[in-house]
Amino acid sequence: MPPLDDLRIVDLTEALAGPYAAMLLADLGADVIKIERPGAGDQSRRWGARLPVPAPSASEPNAASAAQPGDESAYFCATNRNKRSLTLNIQAPAGQAVLHRLLAAADILLCNIPREDSLKRAGLDWADLHARYPRLIFASITGYGRTGPNAGRSGYDLVAQGEAGLMSLTGTPATVPMRYPIPLADMTTGLYTVIGILAALRAREQSGEGQYIDLSLLEAQAAYLAIVAGDVFATGQPPVPIGNAHPSIVPYQVFRAADKDVIIAVGSDKQWAAFCGVIGLPAEVRDDPRFANNPARLRHRAELIPLLAERLAGLASAPLLEALRAAEIPCGPINSVPDLLADPHYLARGNIVALEHSRAGQVRSLANPVRLSATPAAYRLAPPALGEHTDAVLRELGYTAEAIADLKVHGVV
Repeated sequence: MPPLDDLRIVDLTEALAGPYAAMLLADLGADVIKIERPGAGDQSRRWGARLPVPAPSASEPNAASAAQPGDESAYFCATNRNKRSLTLNIQAPAGQAVLHRLLAAADILLCNIPREDSLKRAGLDWADLHARYPRLIFASITGYGRTGPNAGRSGYDLVAQGEAGLMSLTGTPATVPMRYPIPLADMTTGLYTVIGILAALRAREQSGEGQYIDLSLLEAQAAYLAIVAGDVFATGQPPVPIGNAHPSIVPYQVFRAADKDVIIAVGSDKQWAAFCGVIGLPAEVRDDPRFANNPARLRHRAELIPLLAERLAGLASAPLLEALRAAEIPCGPINSVPDLLADPHYLARGNIVALEHSRAGQVRSLANPVRLSATPAAYRLAPPALGEHTDAVLRELGYTAEAIADLKVHGVV
């Protein structure tokens, strides 16, 4: 049985940070009810590539034709498996009544509404919720947190990457700052949300009460600066962009082999000696006082790297990487995304999940990376179509068929 099998989560978030956190918890067994706006749903349903409509069966006309794009978003499906979708207007009094029936039996509320006045209008003020549902855990995800001068300001991944300082480290001195080409702030905040929720659940076991968790994109992104900030605290000097090189270890970067780029990470002086042997550097280079240990290599980086680049440029990548691995020197190719998704090792560990979507046929996504030996993640539900589970969830809450029909007539669900 998955470890979170007895938990219910009400997920009021959209886009990425909250949905990603909720999906990870759902993989571990939680029953996640995703609340979406009637007729529109999560904004990410309109983002990115469209999943193809399944090709017709061989008995149908034009069976050989290629599948055409449908109306389901690949972006949405990547972070919303194992959830049930309930469309609900939480601004309407009847919608708030439905929401509170859900919260009465819920363990966790996930919400990314940034403004306190909007929360109050939706009946989601923490003080009131805690008084009504003392065991409820409320995880709030915003751009800047619930306190401080910027509380209430909308937050976005790219803005967080810039304001948190990480983009000042990207690229090279000759380029403009570069964003990470994935929504790093959003996904990191999702991970910290999971950590916070699990900690709050453990605390609830001891106290019997839930608590409020205040997460922000800015702070989750800035947490990556732990080592860099330590250097700044020590020296007062800001770091500068150095491309793919490591600020403290040499050689530890991308090199161009004869046929493709490779990564070589020489993390110790023992590995340095072995590396020199693999690529055929003579002893006078290996033992040169400028290069013999890492502090010296760091000081003389500008002299060493061209020597290594020249030697590596004449070596084919496959035998080079094989020899480096045999010498226990960390290394690897720079894979394309399709390379990774077809990698035998990655596939052998079950990292691609395929689930049957109600409209799009088989939908693939990346597995939960947490490997529990006794209570592993379970993949039960494909990403939901908008409102796919509305009737079922309302019936669970005690609504009759007539009451559900009335909610639909009035646009509540």
